[in-house]
Amino acid sequence: MKKITLSTLSLAMLGAAGAAHAQSSVTLYGTIDTSLTYVHNAAQNSQGQSQNLWALGNASGGDLSGTRWGLKGTEDLGGGLKAIFQLENGFDPSTGKLLQGSREFGRQAFVGLDSDKFGTFTLGRQYDPLVDMVQGITGDNYFGSPFATVGDVDNYDNSSRTNNAIKYVTPTYAGFQAEGMYALGGVAGQTGSGQTWSLAASYNNGPISVAAGYFVADNNDGPRKSDAAGDGWSSGATSGGTFDGSLVNLGYQSAKSINIARLAAQYVAGPFTFGAAYSNSQYKNDGYSVFTSTEKFNTGQGFFNYQANSALLLGLGYSYTKSSGNTSATYHQVSLGADYNLSKRTDVYLVGAYQHASGDTLNAAGTQTVNAVASIGSYGYDGGTNTQELVALGLRHKF
Repeated sequence: MKKITLSTLSLAMLGAAGAAHAQSSVTLYGTIDTSLTYVHNAAQNSQGQSQNLWALGNASGGDLSGTRWGLKGTEDLGGGLKAIFQLENGFDPSTGKLLQGSREFGRQAFVGLDSDKFGTFTLGRQYDPLVDMVQGITGDNYFGSPFATVGDVDNYDNSSRTNNAIKYVTPTYAGFQAEGMYALGGVAGQTGSGQTWSLAASYNNGPISVAAGYFVADNNDGPRKSDAAGDGWSSGATSGGTFDGSLVNLGYQSAKSINIARLAAQYVAGPFTFGAAYSNSQYKNDGYSVFTSTEKFNTGQGFFNYQANSALLLGLGYSYTKSSGNTSATYHQVSLGADYNLSKRTDVYLVGAYQHASGDTLNAAGTQTVNAVASIGSYGYDGGTNTQELVALGLRHKF
């Protein structure tokens, strides 16, 4: 990361804006991650036949990391108290287009106060506590989207971010830390419409890390529909929906709420890292939903990493997802990864995954039961078949 003091910015960019506080700073940072990707059974043509794909990059803007640039800063207020802010933009490096709904700072945008004694309080567009505390000890933290849950039904790969969020993180006590978040729906006369809330806690002590949390995102009240255009999950809800464009959960966009419970653990023994995780995701219906009963996704995952040397990390992951309730489907996914550091800031990687699906799910409109189809991780490729394979050779640079 390149650190720029506010006094430097004043001279270079702000002109006569005035002298900056000596203990204030702004950091410019970013990551560019792109790959040559091959997907077997990536899409269907007009005759319903499956087609393969060769592409540079993908819709999420990266494999191991979402491509981004951002600014974050602090001002020392004295007595262990600091003012903080962060603005983070997400984009697709293969085209330059904005991601996260074409927002200027779609990944994060918040301001707050940080106290050594009392913890951190922030306001704005933010990650939820499950992302902050649980995601970091899963396979996704090391090898990204190819290790993510099918359809990202549990927000394993950070498909959803939260607007209007008020978040508090405690200081760390003997390895324990907790976090809570509430997002205001902002609808007059309907306080709970579109609201989001979440709680999580973690424990880190030497080689052992454990974290768990619960997340609830409400859709707006009123008539809703579910279709491929994505207007079933309202843009007025404080949290984005966990819909990546595949039939895994696209038919449940008209849900009243998405409820996610997640638990993960990690153990490090020398060059070996072992991890396991479980999630329960529920897409709940109401009178405005197209589907008629709650759809549940239970997912169990495990991963094993080996640090072969100071530059090379190897990883293996397995994910099992079972849906039940409105429809019933089963998804098995095996993932492999190799990441080689050329320097502290630049690495090359090779990742791949295979997935098999069986059972049934809803069509994109949520009106008809269809055969379940394979769709690896959170990429959203939907070839209409029960198997899919993906391989990506990529380059990542951090600054």
